[in-house]
Amino acid sequence: MEFKKILEEKSEESWKIYIPNLSIDCVVFGYNDATLKVLVTKIKNQKLIGLPGGYVLKTENLFDAAKRILFERTGAENIYLQQFKVFGDLNRSEDFFKNFDDNIWNKQRFISVGHYALVDYTKVNLVIDDISDACEWKSITELSEFMMDHKIIFDEALQTLQKQLNHKPIGYNLLPEKFTMPELQKLYEIILEKKLNRGNFYRKILRYDILEKLYESRKGGAHKAPDLYKFDLIKYQLALKNGFNEGW
Repeated sequence: MEFKKILEEKSEESWKIYIPNLSIDCVVFGYNDATLKVLVTKIKNQKLIGLPGGYVLKTENLFDAAKRILFERTGAENIYLQQFKVFGDLNRSEDFFKNFDDNIWNKQRFISVGHYALVDYTKVNLVIDDISDACEWKSITELSEFMMDHKIIFDEALQTLQKQLNHKPIGYNLLPEKFTMPELQKLYEIILEKKLNRGNFYRKILRYDILEKLYESRKGGAHKAPDLYKFDLIKYQLALKNGFNEGW
């Protein structure tokens, strides 16, 4: 069924169950093969990519709506989710639906609450819904043109994530349970888009006291096998709550 026809059929129900003029857009980051990726969708018969999003049921809290939308797209429950900005410019989405009847739900003016999420790339089950042709991971360095104002939302989310690294830990939702210090440093460098001094990084990250050194090492390779670490979840959650006193 055509995209336009699907939305027309869903419009009446949407007016009944969702809060008017309020939407959610999510920027979902994952990490794989030393590459930071973002989850994008592609609406039926459209060339532009978009961010996963949806609407808020009249019976649910805003944060619960964001979690529901992400679960429906990824099946992931162990998600770090943070609200970061509200987007409400005129015609931010209306122009996209200019060929629709003015009374259709999707053509109304929506104020969108942006959330960004960090998920374990290996633990998601991507779902293509009935209005999409694709739901897939893309490297943040290889993104094509976004629909509506989704490029602005993506840029804001990435900048927020970069700023967060200066006062909160990240990695628990992006890395495997066991990882090496070079792997953790590489993740930070990719997000910050700059190189970090190896010695300074090691000293600072260890001073944060959020890592547990394991009495095992990564096998393979010609050089000395690097030590493996994992996050101390209790200390990690405490650092998320209280923050750090210094940045990168």
